[in-house]
Parts: sequence; structure tokens; C-alpha cells
Amino acid sequence: MMEPHAVGRALIVALGAGAQPVAMSRYSVSLLLAPLPRRAETFDRTRTGSMSGEISPSGKRFGPGSSPGLRASHADRDRVVDVLRIAAGDGLLTAEELDERLEAALSARTLSELAPLTADLPPVSAAGGLTGAGVKDVVRIEQVHSGAIERVGPWVVPRRLELVVTFCEVTLDFTDAVITHDTLRIDVAMTGKTLTLVTRPGIVVDTDGLQLLHSRVMDRRPPAHPDTPVVLRVELVGQKSLGRVVVRPPRRTFGQWLLRRPTPLSAGD
Repeated sequence: MMEPHAVGRALIVALGAGAQPVAMSRYSVSLLLAPLPRRAETFDRTRTGSMSGEISPSGKRFGPGSSPGLRASHADRDRVVDVLRIAAGDGLLTAEELDERLEAALSARTLSELAPLTADLPPVSAAGGLTGAGVKDVVRIEQVHSGAIERVGPWVVPRRLELVVTFCEVTLDFTDAVITHDTLRIDVAMTGKTLTLVTRPGIVVDTDGLQLLHSRVMDRRPPAHPDTPVVLRVELVGQKSLGRVVVRPPRRTFGQWLLRRPTPLSAGD
């Protein structure tokens, strides 16, 4: 059986070809004059909550009464940010992709702007977290009188880091780190040498909870711009005996130094 609009189009073609007019009821005329239905917006139902226990990329269930054109709330943006950070921790996003999507998420105004940011990521369960393996909550580093300890490049930042170190240099470089949580607590039990934190804009370092014994904190960063959003808060607690704690920005390359150019910021900063 032909659809009503198909019948209407066939009648119009026939009349246009010179066929004799046919008598039509008011119902038939209304079918011909009725506008064609709009194409439904495309949604990936596996990601928008059609499956039991899953939620949309923004954290809401898209039902018959909801629309992706709705304005996004702070909670919607926060849920997308959490999904992106966990996905980066699972290795699904690079540091550059994470920075780009975080910037887009924080500036999104509608749900339709948020949805593409997580469209290619695994669905999120209502209980929270991705369906894959989770990011480590606690990482312990224990070392005595040995080589330098370094975390550089796209390393995954845990929720908590335990440093039990004696006379070893420690460097934590957050320049390209994959930030999966908004706060990192570092439990320090360190004697001697230097603990160095290399930061980028948007990373706040709090040393109020750190006890210093024949040690000191040297913050070599320039003043932060007031409009820079905070992407990570690093809290240092415990005790640092002897040596120093240095907080600094990334060093310039030799070419940048020759040209007197500032250190370039990571994507999204």
C-alpha cells in the first residue's frame, strides 16, 4: 500500500502529464496539502539512554519530551567533563584531545553542543564510570638512595599519590599529563633532594598541609591569569625533610630561548 504522500505525489505527476482531473475528497486534498514530515534528528540510541542503566553524554536521559536544543546547565557540563577525564585515563583520548574537548564542554550552551564531545566514547552507566577498567585511585612510589623518579609526558594522574622517598630526585611534570580528576592529593614522606612540580595554566598547587623540616618551597611560576579555569588542584600533605619543593612552569627549548619566545601553552589553555 502506498503512503499518503506517495499517492499525492503520483496524482500531481499524473495531472501535470495531462491526465484528466479526478474527484478527490476533502481528506485526500488535506493529504496532498499537508507538509511532509520532518526528518527526525539522528541519535545513537546506544549512547542516549535507550538501553537500561545508561545515560546520555550530558548525564540526562533523552526521552520523548526532551530536546538536545535545551540549554545546558552547570551539572550537564560537569558530567561531560567527568566522562572525558575518565576516558582519557583509560587511554581513549590523548592529552591534546582531552584539552580541546574540555574547553568545548566548559563553553557549551546547549545539550546539542555537549553530545558530540562524547559520541565516540563508550556509554556511561547510571551507577557512574565507564564500562571499561577504571583509573587507579592510589599510586605508591617507594624508593631509597636510587635514581631519579620522573613522571613526564602523557602519564595518567591518579586521585592520590603516595611518595615514600629517601634521597631521590622526584619530578612530576603535568605539562602533558592526562588529568582524570579535579584534585590530586600527594602524601609526602620525603627526605633530601628536590621534589619538582612542573605545572601549566589551570593547575593550582596547595602546600598548606605540608610540614617542612629544614626544607622550603620555591614557587617560580608567573602570576596566574584570573580568567584561567582550574583543571587540577594539587594538595601536598605530609612531611618534607631537607631539600626543596620547587613549583615551576615548563622550561623553554633552546630555540625558544634564542628567539626569546615564551613557553607555548598546551592545547585548550
